[in-house]
Amino acid sequence: MKHPKTYHTKEIQIANGNIFIEGPIPPDKLANYEFHDGLVAFRQPEQQRKALLEIAGLPEGRVIIARYHDTVIGYVTFLYPDPLERWSKGNITELIELGAIEVAHEFRGFSVGKNLLNVSMMDDAMEDYIIITTEYYWHWDLKGSGLNVWEYRKVMEKMMSVGGLVWYATDDPEICSHPANCLMARIGNRIRAETVQQFDQIRFKNRFMY
Repeated sequence: MKHPKTYHTKEIQIANGNIFIEGPIPPDKLANYEFHDGLVAFRQPEQQRKALLEIAGLPEGRVIIARYHDTVIGYVTFLYPDPLERWSKGNITELIELGAIEVAHEFRGFSVGKNLLNVSMMDDAMEDYIIITTEYYWHWDLKGSGLNVWEYRKVMEKMMSVGGLVWYATDDPEICSHPANCLMARIGNRIRAETVQQFDQIRFKNRFMY
């Protein structure tokens, strides 16, 4: 099943101009932008730029960006889970992962993350997907935010809820390795009951934990 990518945009007014939220952005358009040197949570900016260009070119890949002038200052990605992860084992073509969300430190406080998720869900094709995100405390910017793990977890849950993602139980060992880690998901309104059941079977390898 092919899911068309419908482009949407939104504008945030700030003191020194506007931040534009746009996507899913095609790779040729993304290639014209610079990357903010504060986008270092996952890779160095130039490496992250290359990774996002690759994701944007995938059939299922979606990249929504936050742009200040011609500089990307934030982004969120959606793509199929890594083939080595348990979330890909069920071969559910309707399951995609929110792989990363990041906002440059100096642009935080303007609800950029929430708006990235809001614009992501404007696309009606998202109703054909189960969207998951795996949140691990060791990926969180605890030092830069000044928050402890539980405060950061609350911030993440609140932000993800804007995109309709809610907490789901799982017996995944990596998620269960720390109580602040969590699985969150959004089940599109056109997902079939049998697909939800497949998702439940992936969430729980130990059937006694249902």
